[in-house]
Amino acid sequence: MVKNFFSYVFELIKVVIISLAIIIPVRYYLIQPFYVKGASMEPSFYDKEYLIIDEISYRFYEPARGDIIVFRYPRNPEEYFIKRVIGLPGEKVQIKDGFAYVYNEENPLGIKLEETYLTAGDKTYGLNEEIVTLSNSEYYVLGDNRNSSKDSRSFGPVDKKLITGKVLFRGWPFNRIDVFSAPEYSY
Repeated sequence: MVKNFFSYVFELIKVVIISLAIIIPVRYYLIQPFYVKGASMEPSFYDKEYLIIDEISYRFYEPARGDIIVFRYPRNPEEYFIKRVIGLPGEKVQIKDGFAYVYNEENPLGIKLEETYLTAGDKTYGLNEEIVTLSNSEYYVLGDNRNSSKDSRSFGPVDKKLITGKVLFRGWPFNRIDVFSAPEYSY
């Protein structure tokens, strides 16, 4: 009887150790849970939704336009924000006439982004229609709720080293479970 008890405890300890050896690296290096706070990404994400973030992909490739990312707030790295990538490193971004424009090698005169994920009729406004030039490690990010979002229009571009990862999956609430990928932009 005592032998069976010790055998059971030993097996239980092995299961716990093996589980931790799998879960801890996955949690800290591959994926991370994220809880949405606020309305800045509505209608794509609402307050209190639970997301899974891919933390490893950006070690192998760069964020793409339209990716939804989680990053450390540049003015307080203890806070995390969720926004959509609009401008890529080396590009110029301008907010004018209610739309986001991107200037790059393929579009030196600028191209208006057709943002189908925004609520119909929403406009994007910025300060003085200035053109923001991004360095080789900076991204211009905007919230999908353009009327209620603290984003690159207020705090400037986000350096790649502040990016935690890319939103992969919404797991809660169950009626809104979804997998995410970058939208196609027509140029």
